[in-house]
Amino acid sequence: MEKIKKTFTVTGMTCATCAKAVEKALGKIEGVEFAAVNLATSTGFIVAEKEIPIEMIKTAVEQVGYGISTQPPEKIEKKRYIAAKRNLIFAWFVTLPLALIMLYNMFISPVNYFVWLEIFMGGFVVFYVAKDTIKGAWIALTHKHTNMDTLIFFGSVVSWITSVLEAFGLPVMSFGAIGAMIVAFHITGRFIESHLRDRASKEIKSLLKLQAKEARVITEKGEITVPLEAVKEGLIVSVLPSERIPVDGVVIWGKSSVDESVITGESIPVHKKEDDEVIGGSLNLTGPLRIKVTRVGEDSFLSQMINLVQQAQGSKIPIQALADRITMWFVPTIISLAVIASIVWYFNFEKFVPFLDKMNEIFPWVMSTTEPVNFAIFVFVATIVIACPCALGLATPMALVTGTGLAAKKGLLIKNAEAIQTSKDVKVVLMDKTGTLTEGKPAVVQHNLDETTLKIVASIEKNSNHPLARAISSTVKDFFEVKDIDEIVGEGIRAKVGEDEYFVGKPANPDVYDSFYKEGKTVVEVRKNGDVAGFLAIEDTIRNDSKEAVSRLRNMGIKPVMITGDNETTAKAVANKVGIDEVYSNVKPQDKLDIVRRYQAKGLKVVMIGDGMNDAGALKGADVGIAVGSGTDLAIDSADVIITKGGISKIVDTIEISKRTFKIIKQNLFWAFFYNVIAIPSAMAGLLHPVIAEIAMALSSITVTLNSLRISKGVEI
Repeated sequence: MEKIKKTFTVTGMTCATCAKAVEKALGKIEGVEFAAVNLATSTGFIVAEKEIPIEMIKTAVEQVGYGISTQPPEKIEKKRYIAAKRNLIFAWFVTLPLALIMLYNMFISPVNYFVWLEIFMGGFVVFYVAKDTIKGAWIALTHKHTNMDTLIFFGSVVSWITSVLEAFGLPVMSFGAIGAMIVAFHITGRFIESHLRDRASKEIKSLLKLQAKEARVITEKGEITVPLEAVKEGLIVSVLPSERIPVDGVVIWGKSSVDESVITGESIPVHKKEDDEVIGGSLNLTGPLRIKVTRVGEDSFLSQMINLVQQAQGSKIPIQALADRITMWFVPTIISLAVIASIVWYFNFEKFVPFLDKMNEIFPWVMSTTEPVNFAIFVFVATIVIACPCALGLATPMALVTGTGLAAKKGLLIKNAEAIQTSKDVKVVLMDKTGTLTEGKPAVVQHNLDETTLKIVASIEKNSNHPLARAISSTVKDFFEVKDIDEIVGEGIRAKVGEDEYFVGKPANPDVYDSFYKEGKTVVEVRKNGDVAGFLAIEDTIRNDSKEAVSRLRNMGIKPVMITGDNETTAKAVANKVGIDEVYSNVKPQDKLDIVRRYQAKGLKVVMIGDGMNDAGALKGADVGIAVGSGTDLAIDSADVIITKGGISKIVDTIEISKRTFKIIKQNLFWAFFYNVIAIPSAMAGLLHPVIAEIAMALSSITVTLNSLRISKGVEI
């Protein structure tokens, strides 16, 4: 039974612990087998054994304090941006003058009633400007978990409370202005991080923008423009030059060049004529076209492509497991450490004054001449706000969003994000000849059949999707009726036309056609009632990039190996032209998995590239399965990666992008761990001012995000 997959937008998340809470809630829904939440894109993804109503998903998520939105992502993003910008302006409009007055009060001359300015101005920032943070913290606490908002809430509110205590005569130093600054820097960091996260997912957004809003439908009364949602399969749409093609379909009239680069990664325009397939979202360049609609909505190529990329961005890879486990316990652990540190300092402050005096010479903000209670609060607030689960939570998702987005731009759809971690260790690439090393558009270049026999053979081959069968069936326009069709995988087709039985496939005696094989051609033999009736010689042009790509694989320390059902002479002729030494010929589809396992038994990681139909077992069995998408078909369940267009150079791109992405993930995780390991003890030791701590916390998330963006810059890493 086919699994149900759903992707949706989650609202209200602010950090990695939020995402973990939502993920846990989704996993508890009856029928859900797998759940993942991506903080970087604010999306949730589930795999279920049955259809799960969106209302059930919404209820589960709302129970842990978050939401599900059915609005388009761009609308949600716009609302979030406007609110974030408003809060940013309000925060600094109040905090900046308050901070300047604080500095004047500390270093120049005491300001009368300054503590009341801290209470009212600081209170406005802490309780109004940061109301979403307070709401997030409250929701988390009432649902028995903690998040980043919890830390900011405690840090800023405790700072503000000190101002109230001082105003009422208690011997406590006022940190109200610091509370406002914590909020202001937190909001600034969140705003910058959000902007950078939007940039990281720009490839998905560029795909979303390709979706047309309207289409011109041809009716009996002429052309009418209708919303895209009203377009159904079987309708005829008209597309003029310089317009986006709104739907997947087949050209029924007209000729044109079409730019499919944004979808397939191929920069050269593709010539389209009658009976050619076109992809919705591609750009019609030169001539008017009339297109019969074949797929719309969720079934369209573009929708499938977007869904596949979003699913990959939402999935997990093994290296992320440790970060996820730490994130679950991070916030409660930090709160506990902050409380313990402040208590220890309160009761032992006098013992460490000499140490603090020395530290004050290096770090002027270290408080050595104050009361124990003030220093305890100072340490508590600094420890609370320096801790950053966000950097840990974003380390992997941000890199995956950028890496999978870059891959999509190059015509590579990474369905399984785990392939990114595996691809870096690949040592062997097993590849088919047709469609990978060659163009995948074989043509009949010679035959010795009479007109009637050719028509019969074409009629038989019309019933197969094999590239060679398509080449033969395209030689005629009219077809005979064929019955009792039996396709023998890896051998050919047997069928009856009239009273005669035909076999079209591998020659009984290949040596007869040796001269063709030496030229790299494939021979299909025709047998009528058991006797040889003739042959067809078929040739497929070697791709321009194949030789260079094989060389690049070798330079990367990866062994290229050809696996083909063709005979040895043809296979070696093609292999010699592209520089492949190791060739397996006359291989049946069921034997390909054995070859994959043979290399794996030697401890080698294997990539298998095939067509997704005949190679399903080998694709599934390989460490990374790469399928070449046929036309507009992306429904290749056995593959980890789908090439929408192109040949072996795309394999090299996959490996290079995977290596680059995984390297960035390791850098991000190292930075996130290193930052927290250094920063938290420093704050507990009283060496960090709360404002500096908040700036450092914001910068840690921004650093991880900026580093992830390097994946798409082509920067040497």
